[in-house]
Amino acid sequence: MTANKDDTWKCVSRRGALALMTGTLAAGAAALGPFAGATPARAEMLDVEKDELKFGFIKLTDMAPLAIAYEKHFFEDEGLYVTLEPQANWKVLLDRVITGELDGAHMLAGQPLAATIGFGTKAHIITPFSMDLNGNGITVSNEVWAMMKPHLQMGADGRPVHPIKADALKPVIKSFKDQGKPFNMGMVFPVSTHNYELRYWLAAGGINPGYYSTTDISGQIQADALLSVTPPPQMPSTLEAGTISGYCVGEPWNQQAVFKGIGVPVITDYEIWKNNPEKVFGITAEFAEKYPNTTLALTKALIRAARWLDENDNANRAEAVEILSRSEYVGADAEVIANSMTGTFEYEKGDKRDVPDFNVFYRYYATYPYYSDAVWYLTQMRRWGQIAQPRDDAWYADTAAKVYRPDIYLKAAKMLVEEGLVKDDEFPWESDGYRAPQTEFIDNVTYDGRKPNDYLKSFPIGLKGEQTIDGTDVVGG
Repeated sequence: MTANKDDTWKCVSRRGALALMTGTLAAGAAALGPFAGATPARAEMLDVEKDELKFGFIKLTDMAPLAIAYEKHFFEDEGLYVTLEPQANWKVLLDRVITGELDGAHMLAGQPLAATIGFGTKAHIITPFSMDLNGNGITVSNEVWAMMKPHLQMGADGRPVHPIKADALKPVIKSFKDQGKPFNMGMVFPVSTHNYELRYWLAAGGINPGYYSTTDISGQIQADALLSVTPPPQMPSTLEAGTISGYCVGEPWNQQAVFKGIGVPVITDYEIWKNNPEKVFGITAEFAEKYPNTTLALTKALIRAARWLDENDNANRAEAVEILSRSEYVGADAEVIANSMTGTFEYEKGDKRDVPDFNVFYRYYATYPYYSDAVWYLTQMRRWGQIAQPRDDAWYADTAAKVYRPDIYLKAAKMLVEEGLVKDDEFPWESDGYRAPQTEFIDNVTYDGRKPNDYLKSFPIGLKGEQTIDGTDVVGG
């Protein structure tokens, strides 16, 4: 979305007005002397080093904090003139942040980590802000759903019992194999949350989703299900064409399959890992160093936007749906977006269930960039061979601290508290950056971010210890 001249004037005028307010209040305080009292904190604007910014995003509902920060003038409140621009795909988005064509972007949580360790493009990317929890789903074609149903447990109401595990998909894949047909599934990017969530779900059901190696980056070594990249908006049409038999993607593209009658979402990522971290806002480390006040200002605006999205028990979600449905943002039918953004999720057509936390933007400290979230993604990169060599626990911790920046986040949060715009108890001030061990995974495996190698050893499928990929074989102890 490109801002016009009126928007520019609006932003400049707002900055001018705030500056005038600051000067007027300061002059008044000086005139009144010791009886003046404190000048309102809101009059103190950060002296941003760069006020004209361009941010990128992919057309998914979880870009919402960016849209809301723009539409509700939270960026302007911080003296920032922002342009939001949709990107063709995740690779283009990352490349444009690295080259400086974009100042920052809505990113897959794995992108800053992968870039920083040099998997794919090499660049030091950081995140001061986590954009949301949950928000993804796994959808299969009608044909696959019909083949899965005989293997599902059905409730007294005649509906499938959730969560649906990949155990029910295993005989379907065997049937495809017996017919000499590959079982193809789509995910959005090799280091996407979707790739790791889909792999996690498949492996929990005894299905090998395949390995990467330094010489084979297809991710399909030893795979029972063949995973490949499909851009999010193209998922439904690719499924309908029969090119893939299922996919993992964010909204609204699972619900789109329901509305089009071409597929059935079988599980949400909330059911795979309750309140899992999803997207982040990424900037280069160079940007953060060169423009520290600008980085704080944009983080403040995004925190306010996330809060607006969740406040008063999601009271603003209907308005958010209308905003996101616009062509400059997600551009999907409001009815489709509302199906998940307003606390429900529709699986098989007509099987709509309450999932109040399908999209979380602020609750549960959702915006805090936890080191342990970063470590989880790194463990999955190692599990599937994207990190080819074994690493000790200290490496995981050090890498997480290079990329996830709770120090910047908390500094921005403290300013908002002092300005009276957020509440003190909405932030984990005493956190060391690690969540307590988490247990609510579909396979009941406990994750402790302080012990990544022990975590990897707990999985029957996946690299662990000294194991590496040699050709098409897993070797080592």
